Amino acid sequence: MTPHPDPQAGAAVKAADRAHVFHSWSAQGLIDPLAVAGAEGSYFWDYDGNRYLDFTSGLVYTNIGHQHPKVVAAIQEQAGRLTTFAPAFAVEARSEAARLIAERTPGDLDKIFFTNGGAEAVENAIRMARLHTGRPKVLSAYRSYHGGTATAINLTGDPRRWPSDNGTSGVVHFWAPFLYRSPFYSETEEQECARALQHLEDTIAFEGPATIAAIILETIPGTAGIMTPPPGYLAGVREICDRYGIVFVLDEVMAGFGRTGEWFAADHFGVIPDLLTFAKGVNSGYVPLGGVAISAEIAATFETRPYPGGLTYSGHPLACAAAVATINVMEEEKVVEQAAHIGATVFGPGLRELAERHPSVGEVRGTGVFWALDLVRNKETREPLVPYNATGAANAPMAAFAAACKSQGLWPFVNMNRTHVVPPCNISEAEAKEGLAALDAALSVADEHTA
Repeated sequence: MTPHPDPQAGAAVKAADRAHVFHSWSAQGLIDPLAVAGAEGSYFWDYDGNRYLDFTSGLVYTNIGHQHPKVVAAIQEQAGRLTTFAPAFAVEARSEAARLIAERTPGDLDKIFFTNGGAEAVENAIRMARLHTGRPKVLSAYRSYHGGTATAINLTGDPRRWPSDNGTSGVVHFWAPFLYRSPFYSETEEQECARALQHLEDTIAFEGPATIAAIILETIPGTAGIMTPPPGYLAGVREICDRYGIVFVLDEVMAGFGRTGEWFAADHFGVIPDLLTFAKGVNSGYVPLGGVAISAEIAATFETRPYPGGLTYSGHPLACAAAVATINVMEEEKVVEQAAHIGATVFGPGLRELAERHPSVGEVRGTGVFWALDLVRNKETREPLVPYNATGAANAPMAAFAAACKSQGLWPFVNMNRTHVVPPCNISEAEAKEGLAALDAALSVADEHTA
């Protein structure tokens, strides 16, 4: 679709937004939201006719791109047949979505509890773990994001937690492995894995194993920096959980449904959690949907004992119809395979080549269409390009880099001192290379701030 400029319409949209919309995670008077006129595939555009290659996939959820015609048609067809129905009933779209998801989750995670998004999925997974074990505490990593609701935000490790951290939620944070910025002074992946597992063991010992209901980890952390865990780490956590009777929860809200080049990131590691949370890519974000995939053992806890949780729109027919269509599209069009191919042949080699030429790129991390560039002032010291949680003038180098991306027609995903490469999973080779060329130009701006 070709953008048709209509600045007057754009001004009206912007005015109504500024007058009435309260935006998340923002100081309302300091933001200037772009008015979006439309989107298709890997692109979106504004009312002035500017088109952007979407290297954010919305918020890392449009895994099949914007406006896929088969999914749009499925939503329209479902709306004409049964727009909504209460969650206590068996509905075809809901049943089929659950079946298709269960077929793809690892191991025996064959029961699906539907939510409206990822944060609610995490909330319910933790509730299930606490009820299943009768224990109060949950361990989560400092470098993590699990959602904005009450329990999920306390589980989160990044600074968005701070204003809502009540200190009484039963959450204990620990350091997960991250060799590039190792908290354990490791020099190899083997050292980082061993030391991180020992640190987790020590944390459990001092907290009291019998008090811990669950350990929750993003299989590959997303917003926190796309740090692929070293070989053996997730298997080691699984073994620790088994030894102490702790529920192992993997958060695949961002990494799931093809983004890493597998249906779920857990498939890369051969690890089966007790609970797995999902959202985002399950239906490309077309209608809000999330959920928890539940093991047979935990599902059995609630076979004759009521589960004390639910949502009015759990398994909403429109959302589930979108999920059915999305999963079928991903199978028919080999979207998971495309994500793996693009990662191995375009993004992996291309981003590493950029790192060799740009002094601002300290490390390249990722797989599939799930990558991060760690931007630094100095490659030797690894000093971040901007300080942790920088704002205002302190964040100027990253702001300049983001502006340079947009001037090149690329919409970037920027967080702290990183830019993430997270376009739709079905991005074409030509589009991926277009994005790399735009990043190449924008990184020259970041280079100006290196020592």
